[in-house]
Formats: sequence, structure tokens, C-alpha cells
Amino acid sequence: MIIWIASYPKCGNTWVRSLLSAYYFTQGGEFNFSLLKNIKQFPSKEFFERKITSVEEASEMWVPIQKKIKDSKKIFFLKTHNVYGAYKGNNFTTPEFTLGAINIVRDPRNVITSLMNHYSINEEEALKMLFSVHRNLRDKNDINDYTNYSFISSWSNNYNSWKISKNINKILIKYEDLESKRLETFLKILKFVNKLMGKGDEIDNRKLKKSISSTDFEILKKKEKDEGFEEAVYSNDPGIKKPFFNLGSKNDYRKLLKIDTVKLIEKKFEKEMIELGYL
Repeated sequence: MIIWIASYPKCGNTWVRSLLSAYYFTQGGEFNFSLLKNIKQFPSKEFFERKITSVEEASEMWVPIQKKIKDSKKIFFLKTHNVYGAYKGNNFTTPEFTLGAINIVRDPRNVITSLMNHYSINEEEALKMLFSVHRNLRDKNDINDYTNYSFISSWSNNYNSWKISKNINKILIKYEDLESKRLETFLKILKFVNKLMGKGDEIDNRKLKKSISSTDFEILKKKEKDEGFEEAVYSNDPGIKKPFFNLGSKNDYRKLLKIDTVKLIEKKFEKEMIELGYL
């Protein structure tokens, strides 16, 4: 069965994966980048036995692959940026294969600045990405291979798809709470996950605190600088990777975005932003 860590891109998915992998896949809670391999991305080529040459074929295989995961009788954490629902007539997942979901959301006014850095795009291009209901993600180097194709849609569609999903256990986590109330928020996540896995409410507090301290943003940023980070992407300059851990708490849209861009985002996503307390 699968516990999804689901979010629109650049909303804190990697941070939550880091916290979870430090807690569940170590003895003492000390994080290192190699631990992230315990929480793979879905879909990705690791789950396909061959090259997939169309979106339709890729989407047809999402659920059969998850059936194999269920048949293994093991619990897997999987990261995804995909919307919850049907695409090209095929479900992304179903309650039959989903044990639960951790849905992470972030103020879209700060998401856009992270998109700009990660994808080497300007403000207008990032805004278009944020708004696009047809948006997908696929590695541009994988020509005619759709094994890692994800349909992310717009920021609001992505958030709403997981919010309204029925018959699955889920929890909503705001990126901003991870910043301001990290201990309380991660404890909430752990209690949710433990309940899904039938572990009860017992928490290793020492391990909890170590997981939090070893995944502090500045520590991760320094580790990336010293060791490199496999998930960082290349910039438009050949051979040069963009910093994955870039601004952290310094990512403040009020200092980084044009006022017109801010107003457009607030108008487009007004309903969701009010609901989430962003407006």
C-alpha cells in the first residue's frame, strides 16, 4: 500500500520527505541525502519495465503498477506532483492502493519564485505555469519516453484535487507551518503516519528532534554545497546545476515579485487563498 506525499512542485515535498526518511529510515534521526531514495517519485522510470512512448500508455499503467506495490504486502512512501483524479480516462490512483496521503500546500506567491529558480524561467513564464490547467512535467532529456510523465495542472487544481478526494485518509500540511511550527507540525505528520501503519501514538521524541534539527534548511543548503544534490536540475548553462535549496525563509514575494504579478495570483486563486488563510 502507498502513503502519498503529494504537492504541487516547490511546495515542500522534499522537506517532508527528508523529515520522514530521517525518522523512519535511520536509527537516531540523522539525515543524509541518500535516505531520500527510500521515498521514490511516482511516476518515474524505476517503476516501468520498458520505455513508454505516449501519455496514454503511461497513464494506463499507473494503477497496474500500484497493484504490484499492494501485492508486495509492504507499505511505501511515494512522492508525487500528480493531481488526484483521472487523466486520459485513467485514474492516477484509487483508495484500493492508497493507504493515505500527506498533501502539502504553499502560498502560491512564494511558489512562483521557487519555480523561477528551479526551472530557469522568468516571472511571466512561471506565472503561466502556475495558472496552466493543462500543465505537465516530463524530463526534457527523455525524448519519446513518458515513464516520468506527471500531470500537475494549475496550483489550485492540484491542491483541490487532493482536498476533495474521497475515501482516502489524508492530512493537509502548510509549508508555512513547517517553517513556524516545525515540531508541532512534524509531530502531527508522524501521528497520522503511525496511525495509518498501525503503530499507535508512541513517538520517539529524541529521534523526532534529531530529524528536525538535521533537516534544517541551512544545514540542507550547506550539505548541497559541500556534497551536491542529485535532485537538483541543470540551469541553462551546460553542466551547471541550480541550487535546489535556494532561498528558504528569505523567499518573500513582497521583495521578489512585481506588484502586478502578486495581484494576478491573488485574483486567480482568491477562493483557495482565503480558505488557506493566505489572504
